[in-house]
Amino acid sequence: MKPQRAPILNVLRDADFRMIWCVGGLSEVARWMEQLVLSLLIWEVTRSPFQLALVLVFNNAPRPLCGPFTGLLADRFSRRRVLFGAQCLATSTAMGLLFTLISGTIQPWHVYLAVALMGITKALEDPSRRTAILDIVGPQRLVNALSLDGMNHTIGKVLGPLTGGTLVEAVGYTGACGCILAIHVINLGLVTRLRIPPSQGVQQGDSIWRSLVMAVRVARHSPLVLGMLYVTVVMNALAFPTRQFIPAIGSEYLGVGAGLVGLLAAAEGFGQLIASSMLANTRNLRHHGRVFVAGSALVLLIAVLFVWAPWYVLAFALLAIGGCGQAGFSTMQSTITMLGAPPAMRSRMMGLLSVCIGLSTPLGTLEIGLVAAAFTIPAAITVNALAGLLLLWPAVTLTPLVRRSATSPPSVH
Repeated sequence: MKPQRAPILNVLRDADFRMIWCVGGLSEVARWMEQLVLSLLIWEVTRSPFQLALVLVFNNAPRPLCGPFTGLLADRFSRRRVLFGAQCLATSTAMGLLFTLISGTIQPWHVYLAVALMGITKALEDPSRRTAILDIVGPQRLVNALSLDGMNHTIGKVLGPLTGGTLVEAVGYTGACGCILAIHVINLGLVTRLRIPPSQGVQQGDSIWRSLVMAVRVARHSPLVLGMLYVTVVMNALAFPTRQFIPAIGSEYLGVGAGLVGLLAAAEGFGQLIASSMLANTRNLRHHGRVFVAGSALVLLIAVLFVWAPWYVLAFALLAIGGCGQAGFSTMQSTITMLGAPPAMRSRMMGLLSVCIGLSTPLGTLEIGLVAAAFTIPAAITVNALAGLLLLWPAVTLTPLVRRSATSPPSVH
C-alpha cells in the first residue's frame, strides 16, 4: 500500500497556494522589519514608553474603521485586485518613509502616519488573502494551509526583526528602510501573478450595512465564535502589546544593542515556527478551541516571566516558549472564525475579527504605555498579563470553546 503523503506536502503541491503563500511571506517579513526599525527609531529619539506604545497604537487604529468594509470588499470585488491595491499602498508608504530619512526631515509624526497606513494595508490584505486560501485548498485542508500561513507569519517574525536590527547597526535607518522598500517592490510583482477562485460571498444587491449587520448577527448567535472574539479582545489588549516594548526592555533592562534587540524580538518566532510546523502536519484536528485557549494562557504566563528575566538568554528562551502558544492562538483563531461561519459570511467574519483586534490593541497598548510611564514597563506588563489570565476563565466556563469543535453552520438569510 502506497504511504500517504504528509498533509503539508499535499497543500504545497498546489501552485496557486504556493504563490499566495509566497506573497504572504514577503509581506510578513517587510511588516515585522518595519515594526522593529520604526520602534527602535522612536525609542532612540524619545526614550518615552508612551511614545513607543504609540507606534503599535497607530498601526492598529485603522482596523476598527476599515475591518467591516475590507471584509465586504473581499466578497464584492476581485480579491486579486484588493491585494494588488494593498501592496501598492504598502510600497508607496515605504517609499515616502525612505524619502523623509534621506532628506533628513523625518519626525515622529511621519512614523505614526506610516504605521497607520501599514495598518490599513494589513486590514485590506487579511480578509482577501485568508478567504482566498480557503477557496484554493478547501475546508478539509484548511487547518494545514492556515498553519503554513501561520508559519509565514512566524518566519516574518524571525527574519524581519533579525534583518531589521542587523541593518540598523550596519547601515543605519536609511539602509534598513531601503531594504524594506525593495521587498515591497518584489512582492508587488508577485501579486500580479496570483490566481484566485471567484468569491462565493455577498450578492451585489446586498447593501453594505445589511451585510455588516448580518456578520454581527452570525457572531451573536454562535457561542463558539463569540468565545473566540472575547479571547481575541483579551489577548490583543493585555498580552500582545508586550512585544512592542522589547526595544526598551532590551536596551534599558538587558543592556544590548539594536542587533541583539532584533534577535530578542525574533525569539517568539522561533517557538512559533516549531509549533506551526507541528500543527501543519496534524490530521483531522477537532478541538480547535482547546488549542486556542491553551495557547492564549501560555502567552500570558510567559509575559509575566519574561519582563522580570535578569539575563538575556533566559529572556530569549521564555519568548521562544511563548511563541509556541502564539502558534496555537493564531492558527485556531482563523480556523474558528471561518469554520464557525456560513461560507458566504467568511470574509465579513474576518473583517469583524479585524475590528475586535483594532479596537482592543490600541486601547490596551495605550493603557500599558501610560502605566509604564507612571511606574515601570515590567510592572505594567505584569499587571495586564495577570488580569488576562483571570479573564480567560469566562471563555472556558461560559462558552463551548473547549468543548465543541468548529463546524460550518448553515447559511444566514
